[in-house]
Amino acid sequence: MLYNSQGKYLIECTLKICLKPRAQPSLVILAMLLLAPAFALAKPEILLPRTGLTAEDVAVIINDADTQSAEVGEYYQKARHIPLANMIHVRFASGNHELAKEDFIKLKAEIDRQTPAQVQAYAVTWTNPYRVGCMSITSALAFGFDEKYCSATCKPTKASPYFNSASLYPAKKFKMRPAMMLAGTDFAQVKQLIDRGVAADHTFPSGRAYLLSTPDVTRNVRSVNFAKTAKAMKGVFPIEIVKATAISERKDVLFYFTGLPQVPQLETLQFQPGALADHLTSLGGQLTDSTQMSVLRWLEAGATASYGTVVEPCNYLQKFPLPLVAMFYYAKGASAIEAYWKSVVWPGEGIFVGEPLAKPFAPLLREVAPGQYELSIFVPHENVVNVESATSGKGPFSPVAQQALHRGLNVMRFGIAESAEGFLRLRW
Repeated sequence: MLYNSQGKYLIECTLKICLKPRAQPSLVILAMLLLAPAFALAKPEILLPRTGLTAEDVAVIINDADTQSAEVGEYYQKARHIPLANMIHVRFASGNHELAKEDFIKLKAEIDRQTPAQVQAYAVTWTNPYRVGCMSITSALAFGFDEKYCSATCKPTKASPYFNSASLYPAKKFKMRPAMMLAGTDFAQVKQLIDRGVAADHTFPSGRAYLLSTPDVTRNVRSVNFAKTAKAMKGVFPIEIVKATAISERKDVLFYFTGLPQVPQLETLQFQPGALADHLTSLGGQLTDSTQMSVLRWLEAGATASYGTVVEPCNYLQKFPLPLVAMFYYAKGASAIEAYWKSVVWPGEGIFVGEPLAKPFAPLLREVAPGQYELSIFVPHENVVNVESATSGKGPFSPVAQQALHRGLNVMRFGIAESAEGFLRLRW
């Protein structure tokens, strides 16, 4: 039995933990009877922590001179319920791979003018242009055009303050808005991409991470960290470090990180909704005219987000996604745009493509019966969920219960008495 600071009886709870293998997620049963005095609400409101961006945080940028951009923007707004105030319309000549610096500066000023203050990120609805001089269009939108984010020769570039950041508000904290392109060779492909991203939300897919150590010495540089990644993510995701040119006939691909100019046998794979996949090579980010494999091939194969560079980056690890960081933030419930952006130290020359709001590991609360709830929580490390109650959403909150969480998926079931009112806050 638990009591509040005044010694009044608040709750009676019974805890039971049943540990099972990863394929059968552990079950945490928390039976709770809230017997506090009547509060302001007719029914308790359950408050969960923010783990990633929401539809209200994203502005959609549409080029009205580009038919596909207009179609994608309209479809995405409806699919993700983006507020109409967050729909940004611009107009410029489409079709060119590169946007001139002078034209981009004018375009960015117009986008900034239309962007609501609360917006934290951008969804870009065209495929061309994908580049502004030496920068990708996604990085130029995030930072503004700045040649410090580029290198004419094999040199380091300016770092992103968003790298490996725990912040959930990049615009507020860093004065930048990460961007991701809803790109594809036609509207039908982008529509499928959007549908995959939406379908991925809160599904906790049980797919595998494939870390490919290829014979391509120059492009295989990320493999130096694969063992560390597998160790850090043990118990979170099944991980296979594969020494081969490629994998084939796999039906459980959740992550695929490799290093090759062309990745074969993608057509034999089945990607899980929300999958992240990319190949470290020089020009994968040249979406429609690359002499190597465009990252669009990943999306066409079924991935939900990818990354590549638009100019020669040389094989700096910092210019490409670090798998451990991307997987860690995805497991915390972040969206695809957050997990991918946070995984790149020097993203100025790299382009992010995919469905920005896909959140396969975001917590899911369901009322399974009147007064009976089921909460699914996915975490990348051992943690604790604290249950607190209050008469107001602003608090003060009093402790009610505490439960340990293990790596991976945790399911917590609890019941609330019909007479209970007020607010119940869960934090982890």
